[in-house]
Amino acid sequence: MSLSRRTVLGGLAALGAARPGWSAEARWSELSDRAAEFSQIRSMIVSRGGTPLVERVFAGPSLDTPVNVKSVSKTIVSALAGVALDRGELPALDATLGDVAPRLIPNGADPRVREITVENLLSMQAGLERTSGGNYGGWIASSNWVSDALSRDFVADPGGRMLYSTGSTHVLGAVLSEVSGLSLLEQARQRLGAPLNIQIPPWTRDPQGRYMGGNQMALSPRGMIRFGQLYARDGTWDGEQVIGADYVVQSHRPRTRSPWSGLGYGLGWFLGQEAGADFALARGYGGQVICVAPSLDLVVAITSDPNQPARSQGYFGELMTLLRDAMQIAASA
Repeated sequence: MSLSRRTVLGGLAALGAARPGWSAEARWSELSDRAAEFSQIRSMIVSRGGTPLVERVFAGPSLDTPVNVKSVSKTIVSALAGVALDRGELPALDATLGDVAPRLIPNGADPRVREITVENLLSMQAGLERTSGGNYGGWIASSNWVSDALSRDFVADPGGRMLYSTGSTHVLGAVLSEVSGLSLLEQARQRLGAPLNIQIPPWTRDPQGRYMGGNQMALSPRGMIRFGQLYARDGTWDGEQVIGADYVVQSHRPRTRSPWSGLGYGLGWFLGQEAGADFALARGYGGQVICVAPSLDLVVAITSDPNQPARSQGYFGELMTLLRDAMQIAASA
């Protein structure tokens, strides 16, 4: 059976990670050159201990220019939920929609909607029919995205199997606006952008004027790295506790598992293990990625063409090989 050039290069990278004769600098350089082989990739930053080891633009704008990070937005909304918990705006992860935002529940909704928890929304376990995939177009064409998402049929019990759905994160974003009195944009800028010194431009809004929760936000690659480092540092930045350390731990505890990638899923993060180290992924359509491996003090940010798919058996699988090799290099350095 013949091997593709990428498979061979991937094997060489893994060999280099374990080969004493190769310097760490050479290994990171080889990893960067291998990433350049990917036609969809736009930029990559690798940072360890806050020090950039790779900073490279393959195509597109600079590393300081915000770009659409697609569903990495879900992880950002999760972070904002953590801040709301720290501030007491949300009483607990097990608080229900009926407790914290009853006004959002549409007339005629299944009575079980009231019992969906904040944690269910964060972990993609709301149980409602998905608004992503083939249902996405119809959902965003509706006149009220929150009402549409909460009016769908239950296809699983809340807290059951993973049902990846942008509607769940959009509902959560609406909840955060209800309890804080701030738009999602104001929260993102004040509670993440300001302490991390990152630019967060306005993005898509729904027919009611709510900023979309779970898609279409923009961050620069360097902003993505800072966001990842925040989680690698237990929620602290420049001595400030931006997100509670306990929430960071809770975010990276698996609740369910993706039926497509096989990765675990916590609170807005995909979860796995490599080289004996746990890692967490924020993942967006097309191959937008923030990878955090706290025990290795490693953060990787990747941006890609946002208009091309990145499936687990395709481009995203190639990115996962690249990320796993990065963790192998870091573990052996």
